[in-house]
Amino acid sequence: MTAQATGRIAFQGEPGAYSHEACRHARPGMEALPCRTFEDAIEAVRKGEADLAMLPVENSTYGRVADIHSLLPGSGLHIIDEAFVRVHINLLALPGTPLSAVRSAMSHTVLLGQCREFLRGHGLKAVTGADTAGSARIVAERGDPSLGALASELAGEIYGLNVLARKIEDQANNTTRFLVMSPRPDLNRRGAGGMMTTFTFRVRNIPAALYKAMGGFATNGVNMTKLESYMVGGSFTATEFYSDIEGHPDDANVARALEELRYFTSAVNILGVYPADRRRG
Repeated sequence: MTAQATGRIAFQGEPGAYSHEACRHARPGMEALPCRTFEDAIEAVRKGEADLAMLPVENSTYGRVADIHSLLPGSGLHIIDEAFVRVHINLLALPGTPLSAVRSAMSHTVLLGQCREFLRGHGLKAVTGADTAGSARIVAERGDPSLGALASELAGEIYGLNVLARKIEDQANNTTRFLVMSPRPDLNRRGAGGMMTTFTFRVRNIPAALYKAMGGFATNGVNMTKLESYMVGGSFTATEFYSDIEGHPDDANVARALEELRYFTSAVNILGVYPADRRRG
């Protein structure tokens, strides 16, 4: 990761969101720019208001992040890095509040579902909030010591809350994968831990097209780490596939596999070529 980068990096959410934490982790030298939606974060880069965007694509517990895969192909941006960030959930409360005084905890519904054992064990009522950092902000604004928030330690720092309990998530390996997006591709770098290539494609309307398109990766020894499909334009017949593979398009075996893929597809769109994060796998 680029520790000395300057400029701005856009993310979706309020200050203190886990995407904000990912920005600090992957681009600590950049100013983080909060945006209301994923589309707003992408548009901030398009307009030059930010240099990069940090977008979550999947979580080890809950799977892919809704809408992201369909947004990437038309974004006009390129993946230049990936970042795997451990999602540590903490119970935050007003300064001076003991754990025994907290009666309920507010957070995004997904996060509430990741802390069921802790909430049950301490008799805390789950309160659904719009998001994690926003819940921390609400706890700070309300000034009610009986209400806590489930969020990042960064959110506690920003909104002046104390951490009453750390790392209370049920799944010890809960991790979110983020993609760093840029208006320009970076195809010349080589990562010490290997390279990743992400692309989308649509198969031609011929029998066994997907099977044949995938054959080139198997015969050329290219490891495909992800293959997902989603509908295009609300049609049940128009399907686009999203894929991650290990390797660089300039590698001989990857080049052969992509050439065979193009023979059986109507469109192939490379979204990014980037170093594999050291936490991958």
